[in-house]
Amino acid sequence: METETALACLAALSQQTRLEAFRALVCAEPKGLPAGELARFLSVPQNTLSAHLNVLSHAKLVTSARNGRSVVYRADLSQLNALSRFLVEDCCGGAGCAPAQILSLSKCESGQ
Repeated sequence: METETALACLAALSQQTRLEAFRALVCAEPKGLPAGELARFLSVPQNTLSAHLNVLSHAKLVTSARNGRSVVYRADLSQLNALSRFLVEDCCGGAGCAPAQILSLSKCESGQ
């Protein structure tokens, strides 16, 4: 992951509603959540949530797909894993410490 991409992800997650939305979508994997259901769960207006989801989408942390009349959002767990690896890639001077090894063995990918 490039530094600019990591900064976009961190900026997107640095707002409370966006962080709560992303965490709810992570919990809803692999099915995802319709936007209206997510708005009700977070107790925010749908147009407000739409703006937040747009920020998360631009950071490639969420994906969306139309399902009939609703739009279903999913957390992009591969982007989350890439961000996690980016944050620890130079841990212990690149000596391969335990936290970095654990992240590299993670099976948490979108669709699994």
